[in-house]
Amino acid sequence: MHPLPHVYRAAAAAAPEGLITLTSPSLDDLSSAPPVEFDGPGGRWSPETLLLAALADCLSLTFRAVAKASRLEWTAIRCEVEGTLDRADKAMQFTRFDTVATITVPKGIEESAVRRAMEKSERNCIISSSLKAQSVVEVVVVVG
Repeated sequence: MHPLPHVYRAAAAAAPEGLITLTSPSLDDLSSAPPVEFDGPGGRWSPETLLLAALADCLSLTFRAVAKASRLEWTAIRCEVEGTLDRADKAMQFTRFDTVATITVPKGIEESAVRRAMEKSERNCIISSSLKAQSVVEVVVVVG
């Protein structure tokens, strides 16, 4: 890991109508639009879905690092995140994130070890620790 602090850059470019172009150095551009809930066209990434994807991605990457450091064998992880947007404290904000982390492990791996690794991953996930909404993670361990 590079020494801290790390600095990341991204930009959004928009016209009065149409898609937003999201850019970051050395990355492919993404198109964004408001979700249908905000009268957008749908079918595009939105700030809301990008936030949920960032949470799922970060939790998966953190689990990968924790499992490696713990020498925990696993074969797959899938994190599905549902975010609830509501009014709170006179502002619209995400009030809750519910995550289901399905982790596939080989035979002989103790479920308790997988759960401990996920708990540590939750505590160390940069995105989840940066959000103020309640976050609940359910762990499903699949032997396969």
